[in-house]
Amino acid sequence: MCLGIPGQVVRMLDGYGDMLAIVDVNGTERKVNVGMLPEETFGPGDWVIIHLGFVVERTDEAGAEAALGGLKLMGRGDST
Repeated sequence: MCLGIPGQVVRMLDGYGDMLAIVDVNGTERKVNVGMLPEETFGPGDWVIIHLGFVVERTDEAGAEAALGGLKLMGRGDST
């Protein structure tokens, strides 16, 4: 089991083999790699779960809220 942080795709970055996205994570934009899910395409508004800078799962808003709720239970939701 890994600790995943939810985020929402803001935009995909040009170049980089179409593998980098800017994702809003709790109000902070981060550059993440989507290459672990080559069969998926991502665009603005998509919800994802991130682990160590890599998107490991596509989710929806409810799944992102559940993941954030788990982080908050552990005392990590406000400083991700």
